[in-house]
Amino acid sequence: MTNTICQRILLKLSGEALMSDAGGSIDADILKRLATEIIELCGMGIQVGLVIGGGNILRGAQKAAEGLDRVTGDQMGMLATVINALAMQDALEKLGQPVRVMSALKINQVCEDYIRRRAVRHLEKGRVVVFAAGTGNPFFTTDSAASLRAIEINAELMIKATKVKGVYSADPEKAKDAIFYPRLTYDEALDQRLNVMDTTALVLCRDNNVPMRVMNIFEQGAIKRLMLGEEIGSLIERGT
Repeated sequence: MTNTICQRILLKLSGEALMSDAGGSIDADILKRLATEIIELCGMGIQVGLVIGGGNILRGAQKAAEGLDRVTGDQMGMLATVINALAMQDALEKLGQPVRVMSALKINQVCEDYIRRRAVRHLEKGRVVVFAAGTGNPFFTTDSAASLRAIEINAELMIKATKVKGVYSADPEKAKDAIFYPRLTYDEALDQRLNVMDTTALVLCRDNNVPMRVMNIFEQGAIKRLMLGEEIGSLIERGT
């Protein structure tokens, strides 16, 4: 085992992170690269829980805006996360990493039902656990699901994987004068409406004292360097 800043993490990936530049919903090469980095963390003795969104396939809120019943749309979105979770499971297993998909919806012909104590046991045995189907309830995002699962499994850190360096005052791809925040509190993120995650997710982490690191998952090796103590991305913590 390597000396790392923590031993159990919850990694939150957006569904869009799996998309190819050509627009395909799930890119096999991206899956393999992400799986390789996750396995590297496991080799360092880190227990990894993973939540993947479903936006590369379907967003319930977007479908609701188009006229679909919101509850139905959210249920469809939950099933999209199961598809992504199964894809990640396959990528990890092909590289020799034990993994379990646990769904908040009962769909046990393709994966396990989510049971907290069983999830923790899987982690303790060195298995990656992919938490699918959000919270199992409509009107809650996968960001909120990630915060909830991080709290339930006693994760020492939640990592919000993005395509940018960390938290900015505005979208850095649109505003060249956007200010980068290396550190801030949850209250500052909420007060300034920085759109790091939805409000429910931020409040859950704040009230349960789970620190969050926002970083660019597409920077090769960055997550490993973070685990070894390098200051990467933005750290959000509960204020004093």
